[in-house]
Amino acid sequence: MTKRLGRPRLHLRSVDSTNVRARGLAAAGAPHGTLVTATAQTAGRGRQGRAWRTPPGRALLGSLLLRDWPRLLPLAAAVAVAETVGHEAAIKWPNDVLREGHKVAGILAEGRPDEGWMVLGIGLNVAVRPDELPPEIRHTAATMGLEPSDVEPTLTRLLTRLEHWLAADEPAVLDAWRARDALLGRAVAWAGGAGTAAGVDRDGRLVVDLADGGGRTALDAGEVHLDRNSG
Repeated sequence: MTKRLGRPRLHLRSVDSTNVRARGLAAAGAPHGTLVTATAQTAGRGRQGRAWRTPPGRALLGSLLLRDWPRLLPLAAAVAVAETVGHEAAIKWPNDVLREGHKVAGILAEGRPDEGWMVLGIGLNVAVRPDELPPEIRHTAATMGLEPSDVEPTLTRLLTRLEHWLAADEPAVLDAWRARDALLGRAVAWAGGAGTAAGVDRDGRLVVDLADGGGRTALDAGEVHLDRNSG
């Protein structure tokens, strides 16, 4: 499924968004595995339309075009990114990779399955210094603490891990994801309620034991936060 990820590759000194450029290539018929990377982004996005801003040359900014992808793509990608970061990395459902409890990477999968393509965007703070982070996220963001020269080797490792996990069977992906679950057993809240995170189900949905004995629910999308008012 995942042979030759990263080929062909388009690298840009500056781009509005690697995902936007990769989506354009998808519409133009680019092949599976096409990779768009950039030294800097001017309009990178995470979930909920948030900006992803990093100093030029200090982050891994890339988007992969996939013509064939696993059902649990976001979970498989998160495991690959976490393994690239290191053994201490954890995953916060649905798409953040954490280091020491702070976000070091974000993942955004978007596409048009009916047209036969998905774009997997990944932003990873490889060599960003803490004082270079925007003031509004310094208390929540993290970095791998490496050097700019490490961005390319980190990309190579990431592509290798993606090759493995995008081809892995679903039980293996779920086991690996669950081993790095940052929310398990913790109080969480979202727009529709609150409860205690109880892992992910076989479809990659976040399972939550509802507060006050209200039963159990499974979330398949949306923003989930640690409930700071609990306990």
